[in-house]
Amino acid sequence: MSHPGQTGVVLRLGTTQTLAWASSYYLPALLAAPLAAELGMPVTHVFGAFTLALVVSALVGPRAGRVIDQHGGRVVLLLTNLLFAAGLAALGLAQAEWQVWAAWCVIGVAMGSGLYDAAFSALVRLYPLSARNAITGITLIAGFASTVGWPLTAWWIDTLGWRGACFVWAGLHIVLGLPLHSLLPRDRVEDPPAPQPLPVVTDAETGAATAAMADTDEPLLARLSDRRTGPPGRGMGAAIAAVFAITWFTSTAMAAHLPALLQGMGLGTAAALGVAMLVGPAQVAGRLLEFGFLRRVHPLLSTRLAAAGHPLGVGALLIFGPAAAWLFAGLHGAGNGILTIAKGTLPLVVFGAAGYGERQGWLMAPARLSQAVAPLLFGLAITRWGSGALWLTAGLGVVALALLQWMALRMGRDGQGA
Repeated sequence: MSHPGQTGVVLRLGTTQTLAWASSYYLPALLAAPLAAELGMPVTHVFGAFTLALVVSALVGPRAGRVIDQHGGRVVLLLTNLLFAAGLAALGLAQAEWQVWAAWCVIGVAMGSGLYDAAFSALVRLYPLSARNAITGITLIAGFASTVGWPLTAWWIDTLGWRGACFVWAGLHIVLGLPLHSLLPRDRVEDPPAPQPLPVVTDAETGAATAAMADTDEPLLARLSDRRTGPPGRGMGAAIAAVFAITWFTSTAMAAHLPALLQGMGLGTAAALGVAMLVGPAQVAGRLLEFGFLRRVHPLLSTRLAAAGHPLGVGALLIFGPAAAWLFAGLHGAGNGILTIAKGTLPLVVFGAAGYGERQGWLMAPARLSQAVAPLLFGLAITRWGSGALWLTAGLGVVALALLQWMALRMGRDGQGA
């Protein structure tokens, strides 16, 4: 970490992000069945309410990011604890289906202003030059949200019922989330340097320039994200939005369908679950790789390597069959882990720190919408094509790689060594 106190900020945000993800994104997997049974509603309607929450979060994200740009992340994140608590309490009190949908709308507002994008924006506001390590640190901690959240939710459902589980999660946002967010710095800790012209380099010099900047993280981000003479080339924002919409579609589709998909390929139930559970540790391993070796390279290079993980894994799985399932899970999971960091660092490098929060909200809105429709669309693809549906996600991955390569060529021509 580059500043005194930055480690504490990362630990606080990592803890609160774990809480936020565990009590929202990972909640329906265990809560949907008992909730639906008691209220007499189809389980699919519970997941439909969750899909609505993801759509709401996509609409809220840009506005939340703009407020963080103007006032910092502390106030916004404190407010999201109250929203999460209110939404979860309302869910626990629901007596009718419409109340479930309404509660998830409130939780969706909290998700749009309180998950990774908001935390990354808060960090960039505090540390515009040295945010990359801090972003990685948060994702390393919150990468265990499902590992922590699912057992706790299951325990509370068994002992307190599904309503009690909602109330406990709501209470944790008040007694844990609020105090931790209240300890965040109120304003910017690190001031960006005055804009300076980027040096013009030839293609032959690009590699050497990138290697020179890799000695430390701060010069890399300082040169590439804060010293620019004009806006990036046209289409860069659309390319980034498309890349993360594709990769988040694939990530959510695999999270929803991977165990059943592997069973359809011939793995037993226990083996399929074992392979699916490998994705989580592989994500953390990918983030450790980013924190160690890949932090010394341009974020666009690490993003390209990460985006290649899923297509390569699919190729191995479809060529060699179930025997390559562990390799697929490792490649897919490691790629996912690095991409979670890249969605925070790549826009920072391409566009700079100014206006980061609002821009991040707009760039990630398509990704949130693709997350919302991924389980349904990929489920239909499996129904139609079986395991051949993996060619769909692999093909989308190749499209993402092509877009990233186009960005690299564009940035290379601009002398930014991507």
